[in-house]
Amino acid sequence: MRKAMLYSLLLIFSQTLSAQSKKPLDHTVYDGWQSATQPLISNDGKWVVYMVNPQEGDGELVIQSTDGRYKKVIERGYSQLITEDNRYVIFKIRPFFKDTRDARIKKKRPDDMPKDSLGMIELGKNDVWKTARVKSFKTPEKGNGWLAYHMEKALPAPPAPAPKPDSLTQINRMMNMADSLMRVADSLKLKANEAKTKGLNVLQTARPSRPAARPAEDPVEEGTELVVRNTATGEEKKFKLVSDYYFSKNGNALLIETTKKNGDTLSKAMVLWMNTATGKIDTVLKGFNDAKNFAFDEAGEQLAFVAERDSSTKALKKFYKLWYYKPGMNEATLKADKTTAGIKTGYTISPDYSNKFSKSGQRLFFGLAPIRKPKDTTLVEFETARLDIWHYKEDYLQTQQLYQLNNELRRSYLAVINNGSDAALMLADNDLERIETTDDDDATLALGETNKPYRVQSQWEQSNWNDVYLVNTGNGERKLVAKKLRGGAMLSPKAKFVVWYDWKAKHYFAYNIATAKSINMTKDITVPLWDETDEHPDDPPPYGMMGWQENDAFFYVYDRYDIWKVDPSGAAKPVCITNGAGRKQKLTFRYIRTDREEQFVKEGQEVMLSVFDEKQKGSGIKLHQLGEAFTLQTGSQLTFPVSMVGYFKAKNSPVFGYLKGNYKESYNVTVVNNKDISTALQLSTINPQQAQYNWGTAELFQWKAYNGKISEGIIYKPEDFDPKKKYPMICYFYETHSETLHQYQAPSPTPSRLNIPFFVSRGYIVFSPDIHYTVGHPAKDCYDHVVSGARAIVKMGYVDSTKIGIQGQSWGGIQVAQLVTMTNLFSAAWAGAPVANMTSAYGGIRWESGVNRQFQYEKSQSRIGATLWEKLPLYLENSPLFHLPKVKTPIVIMANDADGAVPWYQGIELFTGLRRLGKPSWMLNYNGEAHNLVERRNRKDIQVREQQFFDHYLKGAPMPKWMKEGVPATEKGIEWGLEVE
Repeated sequence: MRKAMLYSLLLIFSQTLSAQSKKPLDHTVYDGWQSATQPLISNDGKWVVYMVNPQEGDGELVIQSTDGRYKKVIERGYSQLITEDNRYVIFKIRPFFKDTRDARIKKKRPDDMPKDSLGMIELGKNDVWKTARVKSFKTPEKGNGWLAYHMEKALPAPPAPAPKPDSLTQINRMMNMADSLMRVADSLKLKANEAKTKGLNVLQTARPSRPAARPAEDPVEEGTELVVRNTATGEEKKFKLVSDYYFSKNGNALLIETTKKNGDTLSKAMVLWMNTATGKIDTVLKGFNDAKNFAFDEAGEQLAFVAERDSSTKALKKFYKLWYYKPGMNEATLKADKTTAGIKTGYTISPDYSNKFSKSGQRLFFGLAPIRKPKDTTLVEFETARLDIWHYKEDYLQTQQLYQLNNELRRSYLAVINNGSDAALMLADNDLERIETTDDDDATLALGETNKPYRVQSQWEQSNWNDVYLVNTGNGERKLVAKKLRGGAMLSPKAKFVVWYDWKAKHYFAYNIATAKSINMTKDITVPLWDETDEHPDDPPPYGMMGWQENDAFFYVYDRYDIWKVDPSGAAKPVCITNGAGRKQKLTFRYIRTDREEQFVKEGQEVMLSVFDEKQKGSGIKLHQLGEAFTLQTGSQLTFPVSMVGYFKAKNSPVFGYLKGNYKESYNVTVVNNKDISTALQLSTINPQQAQYNWGTAELFQWKAYNGKISEGIIYKPEDFDPKKKYPMICYFYETHSETLHQYQAPSPTPSRLNIPFFVSRGYIVFSPDIHYTVGHPAKDCYDHVVSGARAIVKMGYVDSTKIGIQGQSWGGIQVAQLVTMTNLFSAAWAGAPVANMTSAYGGIRWESGVNRQFQYEKSQSRIGATLWEKLPLYLENSPLFHLPKVKTPIVIMANDADGAVPWYQGIELFTGLRRLGKPSWMLNYNGEAHNLVERRNRKDIQVREQQFFDHYLKGAPMPKWMKEGVPATEKGIEWGLEVE
């Protein structure tokens, strides 16, 4: 007994000593921290390929057998694919990170930058075939044996060394050059004297009487070499001047587009068709300015594309035509243009729609675009007014119109040419813009939707209302199914039903196309199908759908936990296929669709379900055979407490996999070979360096909030945590976070959120509380949860109540700014992209989309639930600007001048108000940056400043120069103020 106790004490002592000897994380660790990403599995389930990349630097591509016996690492490999026959992995190889960085420093031209290489390896082997300077590569989607790769521009040959001139030759060249320079100077002096004599002002320019002649057009960029390789034999065929290329789905044909050769007047652009079985090359089209949107049919026996062949290369308006080709034809034939029967006057063939054949090949779908008036090039730009005219009856605000301008100019309206017809049929137009086809585009009915009647009210509702129609793809007839459906509707795979969720009725409805009747197909489900936890002043959203069963027999929908099978015809009662186990045990089941081509599930099919444990916050997997009784076998098919993401499954094998991790362990690639998750094999092991650092723990914490309800949050503690010590604490929050309990968080320069593992490693407690809201009082709700939670932790004895900070971004940043006006509990606050004044923000614009912000306050996250004029006191109550005299907490504000979500003037209002009142405050504006930082250099910078700020106020560290003195504009780009005296 005594020996056992002694052993336990020694073990605890050694663990404590080990934890204390570990280093704290610092800002130098970020670049080398790895992540495993983009796992692929072969169709036969025997091979997995994934990338392991550092945050900055050279990564690697890893190829492993799922039994763990084979492993091959390709340095700097990426963009991988496994061929359909499970034989090869093909990938690109990046240049060395250092070489690319050096080239950027030297500002090399794009053509002179280091280029990718291409690699290929036979699975199970070690030899890697490589070739340099490859732009792109393609293989058939469903075929085997072929690889096409497109080369970068060839490097220019180095110039031959010039013969060394003798001394007399050099002297003569210098004298000739001096003589030429003297003549130029004399000429310029003469012209200057003439101008002075005539009294001309050299700063004025005469207005031309007619438009200046256009400069000669730049030569078309020449294509480069394309290499077509037989992967089995290694034989290659090369094509010059290639601009683009496409395989048919099964690989029986390869389409090649070439450019003309600059300087060669006889050269012409061409589209070629290569029969991969015979190697025969046919010319599809010759002599055009532009060809694009190539589409093969399913069998690779038909081709459609658009091309523009206007002989006037300077025409202001380019008119494209639709072309059609199949082997045996001399060349492509014209299928449609703006004069084709069925195309309304004012429309032409769109160059921006991705043409497609139906799966049967009996229908060809293409796009039409309105013929727009060309810009008047005779107008002088500096004499022409430039303005936006806002009209109160317009569908969208001008800002939203301008944001959507490029998309609108490229808008295409769906049209079809049915087999045996020479006429086009317009399915969509300006009154019915969106058309959804089904049954592999072969159904005789399609679904049309338009939101035009409801666009104005989207300014304050942002509710995607739609009128829904059935459209006959044979004759174009339209039939109204329903008006003003929020979120629209969907057409079943075999076009037997139209289904939608009614947000007011809170049920799913099915419209039977054969009977033209609608039914509530979920009326007998008594549990909520809508989000039970939603707290917005709006109708709650549905939990969503799993999809259809084969032949439109059944429809599957979710509640909070379980999956329901419902009959769209109404003949059968709904059935909970998970047998209520989810709601009973607080487990959420969701279908994992691993086949991107899957349109429906089948009776008897084994489906893979993700599982989330609401109590433990962990993840798992459940395999279930549709149609059989549902049982939970926790020992073999579920796993808690971990986090699982990135699921993948072999197409022709039961082998599946995922990325698995938890707060202490990075996400690693894991495979399951025999359906028993308890025997899962971990293939990757990344970030071994983590063992050198003081990491941390994550634990679920519950307490009673000031509203009287039990709330949850996460407490992060250092690995060397000592309950007898007093720690500084930072509260980080954004709505709810407890569901992330087991998620791994790499130490990285974040876009804006708190770098939790970094601060924990350096001796901070981090608390992330969930916040639950009521309508109209988001600031009070935040106070009720954050302050009550922080004080509950203080009572546990290990947090210094005088050293607590808060950090939040966006909605979290707004709430940070609110809290410092409501309590003096916090010694330091960091608010990213906060709204200071809801009254001025209410009518503002979200510049990332051009939409107005009113919906956010009336219906969405801000949760006021009324207009500014209806509930002005609530807008004032929740605006920190009006309560700034109460602030005693030092605060840093990040407000970036290119923020597209929260206008940066909100940060300015907050900062200038605090400055006017003499409150300690700083504002960071990362120039040209978005709502969340994008550029890594800025992310790194803010991590340092955030540490310096909290270390000063919560640990007593010296104040850095940027906080003590600032950085004047005269020192911008010279000094950054990070030094500490």
